[in-house]
Amino acid sequence: MQTDPNEDTEWNEILRDFGILPPKEEPKDEIEEMVLRLQKEAMVKPYEKMTLAELKEAEDEFDDEDMKAIEIYRYKKRLQEWKALKKKQKFGELREISGNQYVNEVTNAEKDVWVIIHLYRSSIPLCLLVNQHLSLLARKFPETKFVKAIANSCIEHYHDNCLPTIFVYKNGQIEGKFIGIIECGGINLKLEELEWKLAEVGAIQTDLEENPKKAIVDVMVSSIRNTSIYGDSDSSNSDSEDTK
Repeated sequence: MQTDPNEDTEWNEILRDFGILPPKEEPKDEIEEMVLRLQKEAMVKPYEKMTLAELKEAEDEFDDEDMKAIEIYRYKKRLQEWKALKKKQKFGELREISGNQYVNEVTNAEKDVWVIIHLYRSSIPLCLLVNQHLSLLARKFPETKFVKAIANSCIEHYHDNCLPTIFVYKNGQIEGKFIGIIECGGINLKLEELEWKLAEVGAIQTDLEENPKKAIVDVMVSSIRNTSIYGDSDSSNSDSEDTK
């Protein structure tokens, strides 16, 4: 039967005297442990827990040695922030791709990256307008991948009636599609209208608070209602005159 080496027995004391057993472990006092922990924390320079803004405010409290360390720390923090920003802002432009790049650039794009591809033909005015809008949106939303490709290079004999065509992909799946002039927003498509369409399918995080076309729709509905009201009124007046 094995004995506890920390047990207070005469035999254990003899074994300790001969170096066969290690010295008895004394239980650590909780207060002593707390003191040691606080001392360890005190060794950490305060600037390592500060933000860059807090460092700026506390500069007068540090000596020359601290200031040198702070400059190194600031550099590391800025480098980390820059790397994080670059990692997030992967794209930032509307790139042209060919048909044989479609699978790699779109279907097999990076995991969880939204991809917007515009199939176009340069002879179609709305296609050129969509490309202009997408170029601006690519700069505004650099975390989303924007690409364009001549339609026939991707889909042979693709009909002009289907252009412009915008596909929205994520993880190899089509999450949204706009095919033809009407679905893409019409020949007078505004930048904000296209931004709203892409935001509705989740491809971008817009700061627009409501559909830019809502005001136009409201005006049209109001106009139709007024026409109906005045039309009914004219009809009523006409009926009254006929009765007379």
